[in-house]
Amino acid sequence: MKKLLPLSVLLLFLAFFAAAKDRRVKVITPYGTMIIKLYDQTPKHRNNFVKLARSHFYDSTLFHRVINNFMIQGGDPDSKHAHRGDTLGNGDVGYTIPPEFQLDLYHRKGALGAARDDRPDKASSGCQFYIVQGKVFTDEQLDKLEKTRLGGRKIPVDQRRVYKTEGGSPHLDQNYTVFGQVIKGMEVIDKIAALKTDSHDRPLEDVPVRIRVIKKWWLF
Repeated sequence: MKKLLPLSVLLLFLAFFAAAKDRRVKVITPYGTMIIKLYDQTPKHRNNFVKLARSHFYDSTLFHRVINNFMIQGGDPDSKHAHRGDTLGNGDVGYTIPPEFQLDLYHRKGALGAARDDRPDKASSGCQFYIVQGKVFTDEQLDKLEKTRLGGRKIPVDQRRVYKTEGGSPHLDQNYTVFGQVIKGMEVIDKIAALKTDSHDRPLEDVPVRIRVIKKWWLF
């Protein structure tokens, strides 16, 4: 019996460790629900997003900035009680998150990224996020992008293939932190991105959001 105790403790630890990894969230909107996988490679952003979702911080916030063929943005706490026509996008939680750029995490369609102000350290907003819709590119367009907005940085071959088939927003790569990916409900992005907007890119009809952490293990 004495030998079984350390083994049981080890198994419990491994179960707890596994439960903390590979987190998934549901983003619930009037246009459907998206399931998003949060990347373990970006733990600061992952943990912050999970913390806010568990505290129901995002409930009743809006997708307040929508640009067709680019992205949909949300997470502004000021949007919870905003009136029609109010300009949104400046709300925050009083802290930022250091960038967590990863070469293999890029702005393909469905990428979850952290919004940020134009700041030299490229630190992310503590709460605002966006989901990429983007567009499909040709080789010629990607070549031009490498020479201009990417400053000569070459897009890896595998990523280039995705941008030519699924689409995305490659000009954001290695400049904004990607920390998740939509794995179900991609059509929801297109529905929201197609909405009519005002001069500040805010949808004319509010798009409220609820975000829930998906519990996969009995420990959570």
